[in-house]
Amino acid sequence: MPAPIRLRELIRTIRTARTQAEEREMIQKECAAIRSSFREEDNTYRCRNVAKLLYMHMLGYPAHFGQLECLKLIASQKFTDKRIGYLGAMLLLDERQDVHLLMTNCIKNDLNHSTQYVQGLALCTLGCMGSSEMCRDLAGEVEKLLKTSNSYLRKKAALCAVHVIRKVPELMEMFLPATKNLLNEKNHGVLHTSVVLLTEMCERSPDMLAHFRKVSLVPQLVRILKNLIMSGYSPEHDVSGISDPFLQVRILRLLRILGRNDDDSSEAMNDILAQVATNTETSKNVGNAILYETVLTIMDIKSESGLRVLAINILGRFLLNNDKNIRYVALTSLLKTVQTDHNAVQRHRSTIVDCLKDLDVSIKRRAMELSFALVNGNNVRGMMKELLYFLDSCEPEFKADCASGIFLAAEKYAPSKRWHIDTIMRVLTTAGSYVRDDAVPNLIQLITNSVEMHAYTVQRLYKAILGDYSQQPLVQVASWCIGEYGDLLVSGQCEEEEPIQVTEDEVLDILESVLISNMSASVTRGYALTAIMKLSTRFTCTVNRIKKVVSIYGSSIDVELQQRAVEYNALFKKYDHMRPALLERMPVMEKVTTNGPTEIVQTNGETEPAVLETKPPPSGLQPASQANDLLDLLGGSDITPVIPTAPTSKPASAGGELLDLLGDLNLTGSPVSAPAPQIAQPPFLLDGLSSQPLFNDIAAGIPSITAYNKNGLKIDFTFERSNTNPSVTVITIQASNSTELDMTDFVFQAAVPKTFQLQLLSPSSSVIPAFNSGTITQVIKVLNPQKQQLRMRIKLTYNHKGSAMQDLAEVNNFPPQSWQ
Repeated sequence: MPAPIRLRELIRTIRTARTQAEEREMIQKECAAIRSSFREEDNTYRCRNVAKLLYMHMLGYPAHFGQLECLKLIASQKFTDKRIGYLGAMLLLDERQDVHLLMTNCIKNDLNHSTQYVQGLALCTLGCMGSSEMCRDLAGEVEKLLKTSNSYLRKKAALCAVHVIRKVPELMEMFLPATKNLLNEKNHGVLHTSVVLLTEMCERSPDMLAHFRKVSLVPQLVRILKNLIMSGYSPEHDVSGISDPFLQVRILRLLRILGRNDDDSSEAMNDILAQVATNTETSKNVGNAILYETVLTIMDIKSESGLRVLAINILGRFLLNNDKNIRYVALTSLLKTVQTDHNAVQRHRSTIVDCLKDLDVSIKRRAMELSFALVNGNNVRGMMKELLYFLDSCEPEFKADCASGIFLAAEKYAPSKRWHIDTIMRVLTTAGSYVRDDAVPNLIQLITNSVEMHAYTVQRLYKAILGDYSQQPLVQVASWCIGEYGDLLVSGQCEEEEPIQVTEDEVLDILESVLISNMSASVTRGYALTAIMKLSTRFTCTVNRIKKVVSIYGSSIDVELQQRAVEYNALFKKYDHMRPALLERMPVMEKVTTNGPTEIVQTNGETEPAVLETKPPPSGLQPASQANDLLDLLGGSDITPVIPTAPTSKPASAGGELLDLLGDLNLTGSPVSAPAPQIAQPPFLLDGLSSQPLFNDIAAGIPSITAYNKNGLKIDFTFERSNTNPSVTVITIQASNSTELDMTDFVFQAAVPKTFQLQLLSPSSSVIPAFNSGTITQVIKVLNPQKQQLRMRIKLTYNHKGSAMQDLAEVNNFPPQSWQ
């Protein structure tokens, strides 16, 4: 049989292939020749054939038929055969295939070989693909080689020991005696692998971490790091003028683990960290890598305040670097530390704001998040000016997050109500179509509560939508305000700015234009029609025109608009005596607050007392089908479905009882029936908002509970009692997210036993912001007529880091006060 071609010739031949098919044909022909050689037990060219097979494997072609040939090469006495055999084993075998167990004895023999290079091959293979069974069998040989005086073998044995510990953590103590003298070695390769081994042991075992803190490992590491900094030029280890930066980075990571939550260890490393931070050259990327690790170590241990300021200043210098990657990691690190070292980060505010103009979208997003984290009562005007400018010029994918951030910051730090309203109106004008759903009801609530600003606000909104209906949220707010305060608009009573002269017909022209505009969504048309209806009690000269407009839309193809128009027509014809009371102006809407103690809240560097508040969510209920899908997943026959209640249409009585808040609670045929409590409501029409707090906390002192806390998602329950029905418990859930990325499409579902009745209101949002920068609130109403202990099963679904997440949990730790 002729000699097979050499590997170099095969590579040259394959590279001449012009098409994929031609290359495939060459590979198949060569694989057939290799198979024939294997069948004939050709020992002469086995090494060459396996080498060619490995090359074809790296090109993506199947090479599994060469696995046993690799074992034969490993058993050979020739070093060249062993080298190719072990390389093939590392590439073609893994612990999922039983074939790898056949080489255990060969590796054991080679670990005891007289030649260090053969021992090195065995160590590399075991450290690369050794299974837990192999590691248990060969850990003793690895431990012996870890104690040898041969530096070449010690560094390989240390890395192999790391793999053994990862596969079989209980063998960790076997390597503990061998670690005593590892850091006394002068060879940098041994030092590097020793630090990797010590890091692995500390990360995997708290006991090991405590042991190394006791045996004064920190001073040894400090000494090595100091020698690296102070040593002169060493051509063997020098990289861009810095002595062995790889070893320095590894030592800094190990110091970070040792110093975390430990005062003594942190104190011992403060000086050396300051020396590294001040003496490292920053002109090359190598120095920046060491400085970045130093900053992470300083911020993670219990370091001195001056050292933390130094670390943040280093990150501030990174922001001026031309390298985009360095700017990005600096912004990410500052975002993590802004809550603990707010004042130090504030010094770099102008540099951070400049990053909003960066062309790189990743840097721009991090700069935006950090800018919002820096906003406080002292700089809110300047920061909002910059962020509004950014909102005006940024890409569409940033507008939703930026608008939400501005809304939150303005609500928290607004210096005045006029500034607050102007800011939110500027956002709606600039990026109205990108704001989230809760922006409209929140702004309406803000306007309603700012009694002295009604005339100013309605005038500004009227001018903002003249001829432009593209920003739907802005048009919705403007329509609501014009309907609510149209009389102030036409009266020209505005003290904040020069009043405009508007007639009743001009106001109605605007609202009718909204109704017929092609850009108006169905919801927007509903706002406009309701506004026109409200103006029938605020205007005096145009009531007949309003009747005509309303009657026209009684035959609209839009079912929602048609239903509104038919009901409003009924008010004109059958209940005209009640129309002024039903359409009177909204009262001030108070926020529901808990009766818990006042807490001290740290808000972006300002410590201030604050009472925890839960915002009433927008009205609208969870679809019954979606909520009841939870029953099939939870199992059990004692679960009652969620009741999708909605306001029922009833003839108005003298008391104006138009709304049944809890709906008909007997719909499920539960064994215990209770009439739904009817609560008389002020006869107001309002789209998407509750007119006043529906429940008061008359059961003061009910402690809150944490119902769920996993994977960065935390859900807290706070409790209130209805002031009209003591059997109704109102649970407000607050969902927060401590991870680095937002959780989107969040859905909370719940089910209770049949002796209870459950109602879920809509959540305040579907996105939980990252870094605990905001919460989602949702209200659950539970009717418990028998005063039984409350039990609940919950289902959570959301998207996080590009993956759909789902989890089920039981909540059984409700406080007795919540159900007794």
